[in-house]
Amino acid sequence: MPTIPPPVFHVTIIIADHARKHLHAEPDGGAGSHPAYRRCQVRENPDAGAQERFSFRVGQFGLFSAFGVGESTFNICSSSGWKDHFEFCFRNTGRVTEALWRVEPGETIGFRGPYGNSYPMEAWEGKDLVFVGGGIAMPPIRCAIWYALENRAKYGKIHVVYGARTVGDLVFKDELDTWAGHPDVNVLKTVDPGGQTPEWDGKVGFVPTVLKEAGIDCSNAVGLVIGPPVMIKFSLPVLAEGGMKDENIYTSLENRMKCGVGKCGRCNCGPVYVCKEGPVFAKTQMDAMPADY
Repeated sequence: MPTIPPPVFHVTIIIADHARKHLHAEPDGGAGSHPAYRRCQVRENPDAGAQERFSFRVGQFGLFSAFGVGESTFNICSSSGWKDHFEFCFRNTGRVTEALWRVEPGETIGFRGPYGNSYPMEAWEGKDLVFVGGGIAMPPIRCAIWYALENRAKYGKIHVVYGARTVGDLVFKDELDTWAGHPDVNVLKTVDPGGQTPEWDGKVGFVPTVLKEAGIDCSNAVGLVIGPPVMIKFSLPVLAEGGMKDENIYTSLENRMKCGVGKCGRCNCGPVYVCKEGPVFAKTQMDAMPADY
């Protein structure tokens, strides 16, 4: 795994024993957004003057907070090459996300991070990339896809297999066609049987089935598989059949985290704390963990 860069703190606004960045939130509710999900673009306050110095690696996460309500852990779902802002995406499921849901452009939210390890994008250079995702798992895959497209010459063919229960449950579906327009990029989108609409132009079937039908040559490929456990379970054998080695299969367990600093115990898989040792793990590492992820 790559060396983990230290968290970027703005010392002038330290609160207690943690640092908290103040950000402008710019919710994006445009084309491709589903009412159950929200994408926010954030940047450091202009008076902080530190956006240019903020950096992270794709795959890392942060804690985003609504003041007076609480904070939640989310993947930074934009490419690390985007210097004027970064993004996160979330589903409205509780008190904190409800408060974040109500923020308007120009309002201030809190951020701590970046934390965690990252995708070893440098080690993946020269290989084909296979991205397999389901539902709300697209945000932690999206950051790696955009990074690879921005550094296109460093990678081989790119395959994206993404599905959800219904058309309305697809996240960033407005970007799927954009990705498919790049050279040597194959994008397969699918919905579960019964989840299609009359206008749906993708496939109908479960992600592992569509992945198998694609017949992707994985002999010189790296896979990033993130989604519901059942999707991961049945996708891994398909990648293996295609020639992908266990050490080249990765996932992010970011959805297990809560406190983000190894104190609450919610994210542990046996002795492994996802927020401190992850959230990115290779399959060889996951095989040594209790199968409760």
